[in-house]
Amino acid sequence: MNNLPDWLAYCEQLHPKNIDMGLDRVREVATRMGLALKCPVITVAGTNGKGSTCAMLESIYLQAGYRTAVYSSPHLVHFEERLRLQGQPVQADALVAGFAAVEAARTSGEAISLTYFEFSTLAILDVVGRTALDVVILEVGLGGRLDAVNIIDPDCAVITSIDLDHMEFLGNDREAIGREKAGIMRAGRPVVVSDPVPPQSVLDHAQRIGADLWRVGQDFNVAGDPQQWNWAGRGRRYSGLAYPALRGANQLVNASGVLAALTAMRELLPVTAQAIRNGLAFVEFAGRFQIIAGKPMLVLDVAHNPHSVAALAANLDAMGYFACTHAVFGAMADKDLAPMLARINPVIDRWYFTDLPTPRAATAADLQSRWLAQNPPSGARSALFAEPAAALAAAVAAADPADRIVVFGSFYTVGGVMQQGLPRLHGEHLSS
Repeated sequence: MNNLPDWLAYCEQLHPKNIDMGLDRVREVATRMGLALKCPVITVAGTNGKGSTCAMLESIYLQAGYRTAVYSSPHLVHFEERLRLQGQPVQADALVAGFAAVEAARTSGEAISLTYFEFSTLAILDVVGRTALDVVILEVGLGGRLDAVNIIDPDCAVITSIDLDHMEFLGNDREAIGREKAGIMRAGRPVVVSDPVPPQSVLDHAQRIGADLWRVGQDFNVAGDPQQWNWAGRGRRYSGLAYPALRGANQLVNASGVLAALTAMRELLPVTAQAIRNGLAFVEFAGRFQIIAGKPMLVLDVAHNPHSVAALAANLDAMGYFACTHAVFGAMADKDLAPMLARINPVIDRWYFTDLPTPRAATAADLQSRWLAQNPPSGARSALFAEPAAALAAAVAAADPADRIVVFGSFYTVGGVMQQGLPRLHGEHLSS
């Protein structure tokens, strides 16, 4: 295997399960590899806001002149997006070498079975460990306590908003899910909790292990008006900040946690106020309430659980009046679809339900059936499609210039339309 697609195909068939929670197998292979990161590490967990938090941390540290690595998943279009070095996707050749290193360690002695995520995480960490860096930012894939990235001890942990998702693995309520997220904390090291109403289990775990808890509303505070915002906490104050370039009201919550993490890490990685201002101004993150200007306007958002879909609905409502809003929607079958559909349906006029290229996905017909159960035939209309790109093409064909199209529901949904190239919207070719 001498190319990335071959390695990815190989990893997909190694383990009988897509997800197999636990660190013993991953840690053993990492030990065989001699895996180690030689610079400060920030690990980010949470139900929503993880990726945006990582992107803002990365942008600010880059503006401060630091050499950065960010590991996040899943990817939208290309696997290489999962590791950014100095703000750019990693080269495939570097990943190939990382996969080869994992395989050599995995099969030295008694072979150890790894899932696709575990194998690829170790390969990415191998690349990170061989790169000269100043800071590494790791996004938890699922949960925290038993996620593969948790074999690395972070110098600072960040826990973003916590809500109900992946309940078959993490538990049936916020307290149980919070316990899993809290597993990324380390004794004596800072943990920033940016959820305004965190589960008690998170606070209890921090106290139990002696972590340095930074809690919004107590250890740091945020205030602002429509033009600017202020942050204060533990000997630092930033005033007159512009809002983050990432759109959506929820991004201020994420940004507040970012500034707390930067402050907690200031002895290891000092940053200036100007680096913070520039980092927030220039941050980019595809697929997170990403607005593509055109006629009609296009909105891309990977919202895929009730909490993130509620935020998307609020953000769409705040955009103002559009004659008609068209929604391209595809989602995993294990998601809590009823509240997702109920929360966003009031701002959607026409639905374009789509199949997705994974057995985990709900079919377009099932999504339509779930929607119809809540909305007996009324003024809204819907249609079924075999792939996201076809659904978007139909929405573009049906939309008037004054309309709006929103693509959401899964990384596969947003990635599916991006992979095919976004369509011409009334004469303008849009490629990002």
